[in-house]
Amino acid sequence: MKILLTGANGYIGMRLLPQLLENGHEIICAVRDKNRLPLNPETIKKITVFEVDFAEEVNTESFPKDIDAAYYLIHSMSGADNNFDEIEARAAENFNKYMAVTSVKQVIYLSGIVNEEQLSKHLASRKKVEDILFKGNYHLTALRAGIVVGSGSSSFEIIRDLCEKLPVMVAPKWLKTKIQPIAIRDVIAFLYGVLNNEKCFDQSFDIGGPDVLTYKEMLLKYSKIRGLKLWIISVPIMSPRLSSYWLYFVTSTSYKLAVNLVDSMKMEVVARDNKLQEILNIQPISYEEAIKLAFIKIEQNLVISSWKDSLVAGRISNLKEYIQVPTFGCLKDRKVLKIDNPEKVLNNIWTIGGNRGWYYGNSLWKIRGFIDKIFGGVGLRRGRTHPDQIYTGDVLDFWRVLYADRESKRLLLFAEMKLPGEAWLEFCINDKNELVQTATFRPKGLWGRLYWYLMLPFHYFIFGGMIRNITKKEVLS
Repeated sequence: MKILLTGANGYIGMRLLPQLLENGHEIICAVRDKNRLPLNPETIKKITVFEVDFAEEVNTESFPKDIDAAYYLIHSMSGADNNFDEIEARAAENFNKYMAVTSVKQVIYLSGIVNEEQLSKHLASRKKVEDILFKGNYHLTALRAGIVVGSGSSSFEIIRDLCEKLPVMVAPKWLKTKIQPIAIRDVIAFLYGVLNNEKCFDQSFDIGGPDVLTYKEMLLKYSKIRGLKLWIISVPIMSPRLSSYWLYFVTSTSYKLAVNLVDSMKMEVVARDNKLQEILNIQPISYEEAIKLAFIKIEQNLVISSWKDSLVAGRISNLKEYIQVPTFGCLKDRKVLKIDNPEKVLNNIWTIGGNRGWYYGNSLWKIRGFIDKIFGGVGLRRGRTHPDQIYTGDVLDFWRVLYADRESKRLLLFAEMKLPGEAWLEFCINDKNELVQTATFRPKGLWGRLYWYLMLPFHYFIFGGMIRNITKKEVLS
């Protein structure tokens, strides 16, 4: 079959793509920016990449027409805009307009479980999108899931942050809310199982694992698996705003996502039935088994995708706006060092950030990350998805990767921390076997310039030490 995969570079899309390719399907990956599709060259050869932003004005002229099925995996919950529900609705309506000029027979949509009259803004938006898609000229199959558990999923990473960092939690009463988590592998199995299955046309199905748990039980089970001691004290007085700040400061989530998560956590998300399991003969694995499998992937460095690499987990929405480093009105720190082993240095550049750190003054970087969190920034907790691979669009702590090309020996980063201006950090190995490290800052007003000059003493030591240690044969851990 010829399948259109929207949201192909998202958390779910990156997991579903290999399954579709392994089963011999012809895939068209629909993405807003083709440079943000983190796939190896062999996989790129097997797919067609089409750039389209479904939230923008519809232009069907070059849109692929001869498709048999499509997956709708577009989400905007943690974006910087408070009107994400309007954006999601507009994207769904535009998607229908695109589908109207194609030969599509079935569209498969991954939504959220909606079984309460009073829905959170996030779940209400998911339901509205589903209603819009049901109006399309195709057979819709909507799968409604609760919390998805897997390496790199937002739910798993938040639970991991909380349990690994806090032996004692003073938590809000929504920890008693019941939910039905489902493993990412089972989500993919359901998404693929309903493909071209006429029994699933024009229907909505709830999907979930075998366990119905409270958030408190999920945290305690995680801690037990990890061999951690955890005490949880529930209090009834913690407001949604305080709960959001609590999640924001302790975990790697953004504040916008924390607000929407807390809003949704007050709602029970339990599957109404398991009839889709019977239709597809799928037996979902338990929550505990999902946790164990997630850690196997992490320990083997096999995490395919992470929610943190999504643009909505940072401060910019379009990489193309920043990929051209400005020169006018900018302040720079440029350092050049002759190197003897370009390949070794390139490997060091490609492993920067995360657990490896920034090669010099890591304690200062941590302090800067903490200050960033206080002022509402992303901080350092996002880390990096892969220990030695970097793709355009990835996050490296509080930086976003704008350009990463090993062949041209160039890495360009953009700062997503809170700043009175905009900052770029570039590493490049030139034809003279020189490592060129350039920090560029475009200040906003007087405060921006004052910030730069106040930071000059720190820049002198940090940037100087960083380029020296990157070029060492044995890099400091």
